[in-house]
Amino acid sequence: MVGDNPGMVEDEVWEMVDALRGTMNASEYKHAVLGLIFLKYVSDAFEEHRFKLDLIQDADPEDPDEYRAQNIIWVPLEGRWTRIIEQARQPTIGQIVDGAMASIEKANPAIKNALPKNYARPTLDKTRLGHVIDLISGIRVDGKKESGSKYTLVEVYEYLLSRFASAKGKKKDGGFFTPPSVSRLLVEMLRPYRGHVYDPCCGSSGILVQSIKFIETHANDNDSKNRTKTTSDISIYGQESNYDTWQLAKMNLVMRNVDTGKIVNDDSLHSDQHPDLKADYILAHPPFDASDWGGDLLQDDKRWVYGVPPTGNANFAWVQHAVSHMALFGTAGLVLGNGSMTSDQSDEGKIRMNLVEANLVDCVVALPSQLFYSTQMPACLWFLSRNRIRGGQNTNVLFIDARQMGKMTTHAHRNLTDDDIHKVSYVYRTWCGDKQTDKYFDVPRFCKSATLDEIRKHGYLLTPSRYVDVAPKIDDGESFDEKMERLVSQWGEQNAQSKKLDAAIVKSIKSLGFDIKKV
Repeated sequence: MVGDNPGMVEDEVWEMVDALRGTMNASEYKHAVLGLIFLKYVSDAFEEHRFKLDLIQDADPEDPDEYRAQNIIWVPLEGRWTRIIEQARQPTIGQIVDGAMASIEKANPAIKNALPKNYARPTLDKTRLGHVIDLISGIRVDGKKESGSKYTLVEVYEYLLSRFASAKGKKKDGGFFTPPSVSRLLVEMLRPYRGHVYDPCCGSSGILVQSIKFIETHANDNDSKNRTKTTSDISIYGQESNYDTWQLAKMNLVMRNVDTGKIVNDDSLHSDQHPDLKADYILAHPPFDASDWGGDLLQDDKRWVYGVPPTGNANFAWVQHAVSHMALFGTAGLVLGNGSMTSDQSDEGKIRMNLVEANLVDCVVALPSQLFYSTQMPACLWFLSRNRIRGGQNTNVLFIDARQMGKMTTHAHRNLTDDDIHKVSYVYRTWCGDKQTDKYFDVPRFCKSATLDEIRKHGYLLTPSRYVDVAPKIDDGESFDEKMERLVSQWGEQNAQSKKLDAAIVKSIKSLGFDIKKV
């Protein structure tokens, strides 16, 4: 086991990674380590299910369908961890691991081409590779935590994704990774219990994984029909343009026992692989303000219902792509750069206006700075909905200013806390009319339900501070002229009292024998 002390687990896991790094760059050893953790996971899960099948009289432990029926990867003999660990110290261990990966892909078409198979390359030190295999062998695969401190392989994988993203962020790279606290906030606000869940730029599947974890956490929460919630109630769809990151996404979801057949490798804007999908929930973190997205090739695209996005910024291409995939009562949550709320370049302001006037913009959240590993640029959340009649809000838009939230975890990085996530998501659910929450009310400098007329007066600028910083107007029954006459009178009285007080002070000083001019 990688440490029993909860304060030491993460340090030991990262030291394990460093054991393999050597002279390789981060992208090389990242995939090598994460691939090994995946290999150990699927092998352990296979063996665990195999043991159960051995106890069932009519079950065949050698029948691959017995495993696939449970979304468990069938692992051929040459792919099993017991064989890997037996030969970990052999100079041919690189070829052995590559062969194991290839055999698993061949036996499971849904993950074809998704596994790393370059462990035999000369730049990968085979002695260090064997050492890491030994270390990974001590990590548990099941969810039992007798001491409350043991990591499972799934948790190790998720932790390493975050740690690698942090390391890459220092080089202004790592845009594939959405911080878990931001993903959790998206998911807690949209609450994807049932239906189709879609991420058109899924990266390493962090947001989709948070959707799975949300359902697992809230499985027994009551809904309107008092039904239990399971991950089988949702269908996961995703697309990722970067091949290496797509591999991480597939492995990440397999380790969550999710069917990955609808997670594809391609560019959603230029080659949408889910053209007919109408999703109930869309959650996405597109690349911030992407300027090289090839917009000049898509000028006549049918998705641009609300305006042609500029070739120099893909923000409103992603927004309209999401809208085009929203089901009849679908909702979407997007992480975007702050420019999306105010920019008026190349008709972006008109697109924003058209989206508001079409009654699609539901909520905008301003996020604190320093949340993202790959950039210090501030960001916001956009929520769009085709179900705007719920909660009686009609054409109002909810604005939330969360810029002061979060806790610094390092000198350069901030995380949203559990309380932050609960506060923001609860306000949104209240505003949407969730029957399990209290009645919504505006909170100055935090949240405001703004009317369409107010948004029009602000020129369709959607910065939350423009709305939430306005204190509520109080009608005290006094006209402006009456109030000014009263205030002027009070000022006169206070000024006279001040002069009397000054004279008394001067008199007291003189009585003590001091020259007032020298004081």
